Amino acid sequence: MADSNMLIVEDEELMRNILRELISKAGYTAFTADSAETAIEIFAANDIAATLTDIKMAGRDGLDLLDQIKAIDSEAVVIIMTAYSSVDTAVAALRKGAYDYITKPFVNEDLLQTVKNAITQRELFNENRLLRRELRQTYRAKDMIGSSEAMQGVFDLIGKVAATNASVLVLGETGTGKELVARAIHNGSPRADKPFLAVNCGALPESLLESELFGHVRGSFTGATADKRGLLRSVEGGTLFLDEIGDMPLSLQVKLLRALQEHEVTPIGATAPQRFDARIIAATHKDLEAEVEAGRFREDLFYRLNVVEIKVPALRERRDDIPLLVKHFVAKVARSQNAEPRSVSAVAMAILNTYNWPGNVRELENAVERAFILSDAEIGLDSLPQKIRASNADALNGETESGQMTLEEIERRYIADVMRSSDGDKTKAAAILGVDLSTLYRKLKRYESAESYLAESSKTK
Repeated sequence: MADSNMLIVEDEELMRNILRELISKAGYTAFTADSAETAIEIFAANDIAATLTDIKMAGRDGLDLLDQIKAIDSEAVVIIMTAYSSVDTAVAALRKGAYDYITKPFVNEDLLQTVKNAITQRELFNENRLLRRELRQTYRAKDMIGSSEAMQGVFDLIGKVAATNASVLVLGETGTGKELVARAIHNGSPRADKPFLAVNCGALPESLLESELFGHVRGSFTGATADKRGLLRSVEGGTLFLDEIGDMPLSLQVKLLRALQEHEVTPIGATAPQRFDARIIAATHKDLEAEVEAGRFREDLFYRLNVVEIKVPALRERRDDIPLLVKHFVAKVARSQNAEPRSVSAVAMAILNTYNWPGNVRELENAVERAFILSDAEIGLDSLPQKIRASNADALNGETESGQMTLEEIERRYIADVMRSSDGDKTKAAAILGVDLSTLYRKLKRYESAESYLAESSKTK
């Protein structure tokens, strides 16, 4: 492409000028540097499609430059120039990740063809990276559902922190989706092409958790029949998610803190530390500040992990999202069962929307899956779990003379509440109710309009 940027690194001025003219006439924008130090500054400040560098230069040579460029961008395209007598060095450069090499003196057409191929390679990488980013956004849109103000705040924090390398502490009740938040951060980060590994710190005994995190050497304890790298090293370049960090024993907290400070771990039974590169995202349902006060969690580790804090709201704090989640889970179950999606009756949706959900999104998903399996064309009240059905009178804040609301009364009151919360916007109300506009109009007419009912019921209170 005519607007592709080429970086030419050559310490001999005459050769540098020849290469610049040749590259420029071919339609590329040529940046030039006479040393590795200058080249790094140019590379870091500009969008360089490919770098053409001589191996032998005063000061740092081309191999050092290759290492530095790859440290900045592991997918950088670098072409090495070398004399015939230094082909072995060029081969070594290929092993380090160079795209190709050319020998001096070179044929202009051969050099330009190599440059063209290198530029094409970079364009393909950029296209693939864009596709991966779009797929990651699709992942987030598919698995993290919510249009409520509370969830929009969570999405905003995810977007801001993902591009950084900061440690993140995700807080929230059990079942709110803390791991989904961690995965969304990873998938939106420069580490997205590297592993994402998760460990539940409360699910493993102390000795096993230590081995799982830090690794061990063969023979270090009974049953250690082979070396184990440990998750901190296995996730190299990626993200390690430490779920329920509040349950980690104090003795391991000390070792984890040192590992995070030094970026190195010493496996069980080893004498030499090993370097690692991992982003840490931790999560807990506990109040860690209270745990620190009680002496059950180290204060220094708390601040090391809590660089950015993301609080995932409980489902009862984001009820506007329940119809969206129900629709999502119905479609998900339908796909897994190879069945047609089911509609959800207004009565069933009313109960789902007003239940307290102590198990949060996880409990809602289980309830929807059960209801789908037990229903036919429509998910109704009878297909919901008994404890959810039994909550209807108290949840909807009203009773009949017999002490139990009728199904008609439940639906009527729920429609009224939704219309009120939507400020009379029928399109918005229909979306919340999970019905189409024509169905809503029919129900409004049947109940002589929910707005009128609301006005009548308020007079009797």
